[in-house]
Amino acid sequence: LPVWLCSVSGRHGVLFGTDSRLLSDWKSERTFHLYFYSGQQRHAQTAHLTIDTHSHHWEEAQSEDLPTPGKRCSALEMAIRTKWAGATVSWNGTEPFF
Repeated sequence: LPVWLCSVSGRHGVLFGTDSRLLSDWKSERTFHLYFYSGQQRHAQTAHLTIDTHSHHWEEAQSEDLPTPGKRCSALEMAIRTKWAGATVSWNGTEPFF
């Protein structure tokens, strides 16, 4: 299974997927799920992230009802985009952290 040990903004965590095809089949990289666990008390739950590599994160802001100039991006999202440039990261109801 795909597993990445992360050090993001000085905090450590594990980013992982449950689909082993993500390692061997590039077609699996269109839309897929990753999970992030940091072990920190304030983020005790594993965050379920949906990664979409065929949409773009800048399109998210255009689709929102109220534009938010200067919207900050999670450092974890930026780390994910080092592997999948331009990907949209959906936190699926979890408040973005890091």
